[in-house]
Amino acid sequence: MSHLSEQLASGRFVVTAEIAPPKGTHLAPALAAVEKFEGITAVNVTDNQGANMRLSSLALAAQLQQAGTETVLQLTCRDRNRMALQSDLLGAAAFGIENLLLLSGDHSKFGDHPDARPVFDLDSVQLLDMTAGLMAGVDMVGNALNGVPHFFPGAAVNPAADPFELMFQKVSKKVASGARFFQTQSIFEYKNLERFMLSMEPLNVPVIAGVLLIRSAKMARFLNANIPGVQVPKALVDRLDRAADPMSEGVAIARETVGWARELCQGVHLMTLGHDDKIPGILT
Repeated sequence: MSHLSEQLASGRFVVTAEIAPPKGTHLAPALAAVEKFEGITAVNVTDNQGANMRLSSLALAAQLQQAGTETVLQLTCRDRNRMALQSDLLGAAAFGIENLLLLSGDHSKFGDHPDARPVFDLDSVQLLDMTAGLMAGVDMVGNALNGVPHFFPGAAVNPAADPFELMFQKVSKKVASGARFFQTQSIFEYKNLERFMLSMEPLNVPVIAGVLLIRSAKMARFLNANIPGVQVPKALVDRLDRAADPMSEGVAIARETVGWARELCQGVHLMTLGHDDKIPGILT
């Protein structure tokens, strides 16, 4: 049983952070960065985040897991068909990786290889179903496995999505397909998370709120213009614009978000984008 699942089951507030694999084979900076994480329950290893090609998330997660760091392996449907997804999941289990974040993935047209042909053989709900099948000892066509994996599968959600009802229908499907926790996209407004958590109460599945460190108003505007599913409210953009020290203001905003996430949900996922030294200040 993973430490993350144990912490969530016991009602402890969890903190995860993320690391992006390098664009190349030099792992030392990523491994060194993780060593400096403070107060973190598990490290989320991104999978070609933003549809930008990087080293395999499984390779870095395996290295971290073998070094004693608990990981959350991201796996997207964008780059793999059902055979490759099953192979990678079995590979993850062989390295002792239990925590999963199963995603559809951003379309390749948004990344650094816009001409790449996306796969999307499965969607995120079907990927959860497939993972449940592997845990039951069979592959997608019913063949028995020689050795059965144990996973703690999670899924992603955007509490600010509109229409809310349509988004929540998919959340319910993910729970029915085996999602045992949810990690939200970057959340910026109390009201959005509050509404989502009220709807989640009957499902009794823990939620980890995504908290993004916004370093400047320029970064906020870039996110709003270029990143699907991310919308920084104008009030926060204006606040960063007025700040004498935008980075410090961004840390303050993230700290405030963690504060009200502690009231509403079961954990936070910190996205500091290389500024891991700011984590202690965000968690204070």
